[in-house]
Amino acid sequence: MSEKKKNEKSAPKAQGGFPSYKGRPLVRSGDTLYYGSMTEKYVVKLDVKSKKDVQGLQVADKVSVQLMSTDAEIRNRKQIVKTSEKEGLYLALDIADAWLTRELGKAE
Repeated sequence: MSEKKKNEKSAPKAQGGFPSYKGRPLVRSGDTLYYGSMTEKYVVKLDVKSKKDVQGLQVADKVSVQLMSTDAEIRNRKQIVKTSEKEGLYLALDIADAWLTRELGKAE
């Protein structure tokens, strides 16, 4: 198998060529990640608040999770539907996926 094919399998891409998690796009800008599509009614914003060193690698320690409405007509403060803080990126993505799945299921 070619090197390109191996890389494609290890990092699945969602719409727009972005990496994905459970079929939804995951976009990173610095210490902020956005999970979900801006074309849907809700998206989750993940902010890495602190990091720790694990075997010479910086790993997210505390992560703020916010479920947000993508409606541009709503003021910024009103866009936030739910918030939480989790220990580690995996737990933050897990709750983000649960919230997004639940809210998008209600919207249909």
